[in-house]
Amino acid sequence: MEWFPIALTLGVIVAVIVAIMHYRFPADISLLGGLTLLLVYGAFDKEHGLSVTQGLSGFANPGVLTVAVLFVVADGLQRTGAFAWLGMRLLGTPKGTTSAQLRTMVPAALLSPFLNNTPVVALMMPIISDWSRKHRISVSHLFMPLSFAAILGGMCTLIGTSTTIVVNSKLVEHNPDSGLTMFELAWVGVPCMVVGIGFLTLFTRRLLPERQPAFTANDDPREYTVEMEVDPSSPLVGNTIEEAGLRHLPGMYLMEIDRDGHVLPAVSSDSLLRANDHLVFVGVVESVVDLQKIPGLKPATDQLFKLDGPRSQRCLMEAVVSGSYPFLRMTIRESKFRSHYNAAIIAVNRDGIRLPGRIGDIRLQPGDTLLLESNQDFIEQQRNSRHFFLVSEVQNSAPVRHENAWIARLIMAGFVIAASVFGTLGINDAALLAALPAAMLMLFFRCTRADDARRAIDWNVILVMAAGLGIGEAMKASQADRFVSELMATLVSNGHYPMLIAIYTLSVVLTNLITAKAAAVLVLQIALASATAMNVNAEPLIIALIMGSAGSFATPFGYQTNMMVYGPGGYRSSDYLRLGIPLSIIVGVITVVITPLVWPF
Repeated sequence: MEWFPIALTLGVIVAVIVAIMHYRFPADISLLGGLTLLLVYGAFDKEHGLSVTQGLSGFANPGVLTVAVLFVVADGLQRTGAFAWLGMRLLGTPKGTTSAQLRTMVPAALLSPFLNNTPVVALMMPIISDWSRKHRISVSHLFMPLSFAAILGGMCTLIGTSTTIVVNSKLVEHNPDSGLTMFELAWVGVPCMVVGIGFLTLFTRRLLPERQPAFTANDDPREYTVEMEVDPSSPLVGNTIEEAGLRHLPGMYLMEIDRDGHVLPAVSSDSLLRANDHLVFVGVVESVVDLQKIPGLKPATDQLFKLDGPRSQRCLMEAVVSGSYPFLRMTIRESKFRSHYNAAIIAVNRDGIRLPGRIGDIRLQPGDTLLLESNQDFIEQQRNSRHFFLVSEVQNSAPVRHENAWIARLIMAGFVIAASVFGTLGINDAALLAALPAAMLMLFFRCTRADDARRAIDWNVILVMAAGLGIGEAMKASQADRFVSELMATLVSNGHYPMLIAIYTLSVVLTNLITAKAAAVLVLQIALASATAMNVNAEPLIIALIMGSAGSFATPFGYQTNMMVYGPGGYRSSDYLRLGIPLSIIVGVITVVITPLVWPF
């Protein structure tokens, strides 16, 4: 062996780990920096260095491409609200915190094997946040179990985590006959999920203190009065206010119902909803956004349907009227606001006072805050206009395409079936071949738009995986993987079970320090080299690697779902240690016991 290339490669890896863990440098930048250094060295040492073709092979890896395509599929599901209704129905009414935790974890664990756990958590967080406020349950007892349950569920299938997809593609590359099928991981994943959820249910309240969220609602929030109409085809027709979930909306309350010109001011929980009812709500802007995402409710103003462009391309925005607004002495109807600005006014706020009458009859004054629906052109055109002091977009306010939800569900079901059939038939890159048509169908049926699909791809994740695979190729080219595997074999005395434990432990430690993707692609070459050195089947070691790198429970930095709940849950880093270390040990024990029985050495 040439020692300098080995020392350089391992030194770069250590430097990357330190940069990510200690200095909190972004994982993608740190890995790309390490890969760049190794590529430069490879230009001078062609025998033991990393070639450009090898170093950049990760960007063409089928597993990496599959992950990118799945982001588009997940975006289509999110923008159509395909599974939002399922979340609310499964949550129901909890009897207490333990019941709420089970109702939170079970849907996440059942969805994440098929949707990828990151979008599952992203979809469920706002639902659970609102739900917990309704039932006065601290989100700090729900958000971390949500993240952990999604991770546990993702361990059950080939597409559950992007890490598994990439590792499997490298396994197929190493041995074309050894790729994992769609549900093969369930042998070890399902027991881990069931036992893990049981542990979290029993011990979360005992081990995790109740934390307050890192942010709190404004003590004097800006409220709007919004009028919504019940669509005749709405599933809400015939339901009571309580059954429709409109009684205890966070940050908003139902003030009255206008039914055929008759106002019902005191709305009881058992009042039945009828078609074309006009519901008058009062609440903060975030709740207005949530209100518009309820299937069967639509803004009562007919001005929305006269705007240019499809509604799916619009969003909500707030604008403050200035003293230079040219129609101050006119009503909104007389000023033809929609015609002048191609924007519809949803609600008006004036010093927190509800303005009587219809929106079209309001005479705007300087300082009034308008809640508008329009497209991005309004922001560009009015940002520097003297007519408004301030124009800003309301985040995540694009209307949900409820009419396409059933199409998105069918596409998702077709994707799962296709990936399973392709995998059973032994077709290489089955997940990619199933994901590509699913993404194209999402675009074709307008479940998501091309611009939204491009933005939906998390390029940080893609760069981490691609650069990490390049560094893995550098370990192979410099024989650093062989050096580390021989060292590990010596330490564990060449025993099969000790090596299995060593691979799992190394994966768990690295995944909690430098992210799951980076850990998986760095340990992968060590696992493959160890299997070759010991002359055993590589699959058991790869399964241990997958379970270890997916099981990022002990720190908030190792996996994006842990980071997503870190701030909203008001957690501290030590909170992850309290629950994460025991859970990692549980997953490790189950993995070491079951893996050799299903995938013999």
